[in-house]
Amino acid sequence: MRKIVRYKFDPTNPPPLTEAQKAEIAALRALPEGNVDTSDIPELTEDFWQNAVRNPYFKPIKQQLTLRLDSDLVAWFKTRSPDGRGYQSAINKALREYVAKQDRKAG
Repeated sequence: MRKIVRYKFDPTNPPPLTEAQKAEIAALRALPEGNVDTSDIPELTEDFWQNAVRNPYFKPIKQQLTLRLDSDLVAWFKTRSPDGRGYQSAINKALREYVAKQDRKAG
């Protein structure tokens, strides 16, 4: 029977780099841009981006803040869910849609 080994990695607090890793990074940083071999990376054309979608597993980091909203707006969002829960997520979604619409208008 195999033992399962699991590792946890916190991307916000990665382990320190080893001396060998630091040396490799320094060597790469010292290379002139023209000497970097990118032959194994295909060029991305406009066709590549035609069917691109946002990563479905992407979740932006939330930031807690105090925000004063009109009470009728809060009540409206609270009445849209059966138990009044999730209204903050609904407000976040509405703001995100508004921002996306403004970005599309801006070009």
